[in-house]
Amino acid sequence: MDELPIAPPETVSVEFSLGVAEGVITATAIVPAGHTTLTQILPVLQALDDSIIHSVAAANEEAGHPVSCKAGCGACCRQLVPISIFEAEALADWIHSQPETAQQQLANRFHQTLLALSASGILDRLVNMGQEDWRNDTEVNQQMCIDYLYQRIPCPFLVDESCSIHPIRPLICREYLVTSPAANCSDPGVLKISPVRLPVKLFPALNQIGAELEHDVRGWIPLVFLFAWMKANAHPGNRVSGPGPSVLYEVVRRIAQPQSESQSPEQPPSP
Repeated sequence: MDELPIAPPETVSVEFSLGVAEGVITATAIVPAGHTTLTQILPVLQALDDSIIHSVAAANEEAGHPVSCKAGCGACCRQLVPISIFEAEALADWIHSQPETAQQQLANRFHQTLLALSASGILDRLVNMGQEDWRNDTEVNQQMCIDYLYQRIPCPFLVDESCSIHPIRPLICREYLVTSPAANCSDPGVLKISPVRLPVKLFPALNQIGAELEHDVRGWIPLVFLFAWMKANAHPGNRVSGPGPSVLYEVVRRIAQPQSESQSPEQPPSP
C-alpha cells in the first residue's frame, strides 16, 4: 500500500507593529496556526531578524557605509558569544541530527575550547561571575569580554574563518554588524569600531523570557557551554508554547522600544 503524503502544518500570516525611535515598524510573519513552542518558532524569528538587518544594511550601503562583515572574516567569532536557552535547545536538536562522527568532532572542538579557556583562567571567571555583574554590565563584565577576546580562541563552529552553521547561527551573531574595517574587530578596545545600529533587536527579548523561566538574570548561556548544557536534556521551549501567533507575541511584546519602555507593540490577531 502506498503511504499517504504527510500534510504540511497549517500556517497563518500574522501582522504586528513595533514602536522604534524612527516611528513604527510593521512586519508580517508566517507562523504555525496550531500548537508550537518558542524553540520551534525560532526560524520565524531568524527570518524576521534577517529581514530587518537586510533593510538596514541596504540603507547603509546607499549612504556610502557598507557593512564590512563577510565570509572569511572571523574576528568577532572570537568573542564571548551569548545564546538564549531556546537557541541552545535548537542547536542541540541540530547537533543530534548530525552523523555520529560529526557529533563527535563537534564535541571534541567544544572540549578543546573549554580546555583553552580553563588554561587562561577565563573559564573560572565565567563560572564565578556574580549575577549583578551580568545584570548591570559592570566594569567587571566589560573587562571579562575584553580579556576573552584577547585569548583569540575561536568559536567551535568557526571553520576556515567562516561560520559552519551560518543559516542557523544565533541571533546575536546576526545582529552584530560593523561598517568600520573588518580588521578593527580584532581589537575593539583600541581600534575604532562603527557598529550598525538596528531599530530593534530580537536577542534581548529571548533573554528576557529565558530569565523569567530560569529565575536567572541572564536568560542565556555562553555558546562554549553548549555541550555541557545539553547533558541536562532540557527543553525550555516547551514552557513557552501554544498557538503560533500567541508564542510569537510572547517575543514581540518584550522587544525593547527606544521611544518608551512603557509602550507595548500591537498584539497580532488570532488566526
